[in-house]
Amino acid sequence: MCGIAGIINSGERDSRLSLVKNMLSRIHYRGPDESGIYHCAKATLGNVRLSIIDLSGGQQPISDSSGRYWIVFNGEIFNYIELKADLEQKGYRFKTTSDTEVLVQLYAVYGKNCLEKLIGQFVFAIWDNQKEELFMARDRVGIRPLFYHYRNNQLTFASEIKCIFENPAIERQISKERLGQVFTYWTTITPASVFDGIDELSPGHYLVWNKSGIKTERYWQLTFSQKNKSLNPDDYIEAFDELFADSIRIRLRADVPVAAYLSGGLDSSATVSYINKIEPKVLNTFSITFGEKDFDESSYQNEAVKYFNTNHKSINCTSKDIAEYFPKVVWHSEIPMIRTAPTPMMLLSKLVRDNNIKVVITGEGADEMLAGYNIFKESEVRRFWARNPQSAFRPLLLTKLYPYLPQMQNANPKMLKMFFGYKLEDTANPLYSHLLRWNNSGHISKYLSGQYSLSGNGYDPKNEINRILPEGFSDWDSLSKAQWLESTVFMSGYLLSTQGDRMGMANSIEGRYPFLDHRLIEFLADVPSSLKLKGLQEKYLLKKLVAGKIPDSILKRSKQAYRAPIASVFFSDNLPDYIKYMLSDGYLAKTGMFNPESVKALINKIKQTNNATETENMAIAAIVSSQMLHYQFIENKNEGLSVNKLVNLKLIEQ
Repeated sequence: MCGIAGIINSGERDSRLSLVKNMLSRIHYRGPDESGIYHCAKATLGNVRLSIIDLSGGQQPISDSSGRYWIVFNGEIFNYIELKADLEQKGYRFKTTSDTEVLVQLYAVYGKNCLEKLIGQFVFAIWDNQKEELFMARDRVGIRPLFYHYRNNQLTFASEIKCIFENPAIERQISKERLGQVFTYWTTITPASVFDGIDELSPGHYLVWNKSGIKTERYWQLTFSQKNKSLNPDDYIEAFDELFADSIRIRLRADVPVAAYLSGGLDSSATVSYINKIEPKVLNTFSITFGEKDFDESSYQNEAVKYFNTNHKSINCTSKDIAEYFPKVVWHSEIPMIRTAPTPMMLLSKLVRDNNIKVVITGEGADEMLAGYNIFKESEVRRFWARNPQSAFRPLLLTKLYPYLPQMQNANPKMLKMFFGYKLEDTANPLYSHLLRWNNSGHISKYLSGQYSLSGNGYDPKNEINRILPEGFSDWDSLSKAQWLESTVFMSGYLLSTQGDRMGMANSIEGRYPFLDHRLIEFLADVPSSLKLKGLQEKYLLKKLVAGKIPDSILKRSKQAYRAPIASVFFSDNLPDYIKYMLSDGYLAKTGMFNPESVKALINKIKQTNNATETENMAIAAIVSSQMLHYQFIENKNEGLSVNKLVNLKLIEQ
């Protein structure tokens, strides 16, 4: 795993080299083992490396056998052994055992069509020094990030936005339209980042730069065709078992130890079960615990550890810890957040690194592809309720979905109507499953200042989603639509970024996601919805698959969403000074993003009642993180955290 950066067709040669060195220094934590730069007349491409495969010989940049193509690469190609064997049969020879060399040679042979052959998580940039052309690509679901700035046919790209801002000529401005997207979808809609002028290469896309300009094209799309109509689980379990086992098997490929997260939930227990079967040795596992019982799952974690006999370590996360680390989380995330949940994930990856582990396997993707989240069940209950909107009993089904939320324990139909009744009867809307969530998140916008308000310029973030809907979306069944929205918007833009790549790489930890193998994704997208969500039983097919392979109590437990405290973080007795400053009238006025009076009213309400609704929790996290983002990236000009020098820099000049 690595970080990459580069500049194409910009400025004087020496200054470009110096700038790329600075860009790489900004993300030294993504690759603390080695660094390298390819530098020629039109292009400068750089890499910082976290050595996982071919520790001694895989340093980048590296070329194909002809020397025409040069690559910088962030990620893993898990089927590189098979791809290498195919190339060797064609007569190609290799000087390393790295997946990076396989990838650049594969591109030299197949061009953009090489993307169809890759099983992995990646972004890469390949310079063709004969055609003077750059090719960049991102993995199918967006596990690894890639941002770019393009103007006057000059292209600057990097794994993180802070690298691009090393160029003082590039403007720093938080976009009010893109901020509105975050306060609706919890993320921006690609290719937008939250900063004006900085875009993100969308998942499943590639970008080509040449003297004519740039173009981006899609090479993969998530679809739910459901061509197979059998409703017999046995018809799918055998194929599921084979695909999942192979997905894990190739993700265990590494020249360093591979560990796993074990949360006490179904998904991580399933992955650990299969790891133990494929490599029957004592596995290192890691988890988070919380002092606040509403968030803690340690009893299930302990049961799983005992069942699988792993070498387990956990870290207890307190509200004080979250408050302390939150600025660092914002710095690495580079986007406002409406949850504090990424912070414990940063502490967890630190625990992994402190135990000299570089790679962890996790269960992300199972909830999206197997209908595990409550939003899927909530949508179906709301549809059932909408058939008889006056019913006093149908809305009570919603209380079964959120037993861990105190406000749901004594909820009555009137209260449920207030919380869940938004556009209840708009069931024909293809976006129905997510209308309620986006509306609730949208309430954050009422705290924005007049200059950041979107009400006056005719821009509605809720319309943004329509431009990325795939062909045939309206014809899918209700669960498939909901799964696509959750996978394409939330999983890619928030979960895999803010809680995934950014929190792991902050501590030089690579996460690997067996459920996100594209072969498995395509298979599960073709499974009938009734075998994913059976009534109100989530992940029905996965439970069938792992029955008898994991603890029975974990198999049968109710789904508990991963959450972390918010109000107790920002309103404790020993409030950190930075929070006080971020929420002060003076700094609110200085950034100009939020209305000081509205924010003050929110703070007073929470303090007086010692309670915060879900929307108020989201709002306070959004306000603090947005202010912090402004402080770190705009006011302090990228000086949020220290910069380390490059390690073992390898410079290739042509």
